[in-house]
Amino acid sequence: MSFEDLHLGSIVVSTVRNSPVLLFAAMAGLFAERSGVVDIGLEGKILASAFVSAAVAFTTQNPWYGILAGIGVSVVLALLQGAIAITQKGNQLVAGIAINIAMSGLTFVVAQYFFQQGGRTPDLGEARLPEIVLPGSAAVADVPVLGWIWTQLLGGHTILVYLAFALVPLVHWVLYHTRFGLRLRACGENPHAADAAGVSVERTRYAAMLIAGILCSFSGAYLAIVQSGFFLRDMSAGAGYLALTAMVFGNWRPFYTFLGCLMFGFFGAVQIQLEGVDLPVVGRIPGALIQMVPYVVTVIVLAGLMAKSVAPKAIGMPFVKSR
Repeated sequence: MSFEDLHLGSIVVSTVRNSPVLLFAAMAGLFAERSGVVDIGLEGKILASAFVSAAVAFTTQNPWYGILAGIGVSVVLALLQGAIAITQKGNQLVAGIAINIAMSGLTFVVAQYFFQQGGRTPDLGEARLPEIVLPGSAAVADVPVLGWIWTQLLGGHTILVYLAFALVPLVHWVLYHTRFGLRLRACGENPHAADAAGVSVERTRYAAMLIAGILCSFSGAYLAIVQSGFFLRDMSAGAGYLALTAMVFGNWRPFYTFLGCLMFGFFGAVQIQLEGVDLPVVGRIPGALIQMVPYVVTVIVLAGLMAKSVAPKAIGMPFVKSR
């Protein structure tokens, strides 16, 4: 394949399809961290929900049962993380990393025990979510530009893709235009002032972790049921950490975090398109170097923007009620 064979349209569509994994996790992290809880455990919750979603979807041959099961396990992990960070006042970073390490090993062991396929689940086949064909797709399929926009860019995706993009304005509205959002942000900025105003800081933070668990489960379900069609060990490949980076890039604001997710989705799409391509001057780039692209971008983003980002003031700080 030559450089001229690269299709911008394919990169754009791949960006749209790569972004939901990051969007769900980043929006989940926004709720947790805006309330004052550091959610390093996104990666572990993604892996756990991906495995459970794939296993239940394969067993029942119903993707919706898989998604519901993924929600269940992700919520349990989120509430466990909440119990350590909120009730027990434990170290939030250690709790999140422990979940990541535990889920990386546990999902592999359980998958091997039940399916005997080297730590992966069988292919889901018909148990995957169907793609949505927009009305009139057949009529405009052959129309230049419009046909591509309607059938590939806007259409041809699963319900989870549309849900991921619809989440951005919804999360913005919840955080900035509802009473719950005001209390959530108050708990992350000044929990003692929120407590003095009659807001239950612990209850609000638990609610944030519950929402984070639900949203994060969709990342895992999307990976297993939509993108891959099976579960594979460590298939999240750092998506939870990329989502955290997108939050830093977006300064913990939904719209800018969305742009960060799109950026990482774009570089992930470019990475796929560049494999096996002969570039001008440099020629064909080794696959290992191409796979580094999203992570190199992550380092650059963190190095350039970390000092400029302003995190919630009480993030990572256990709340101890004043007497």
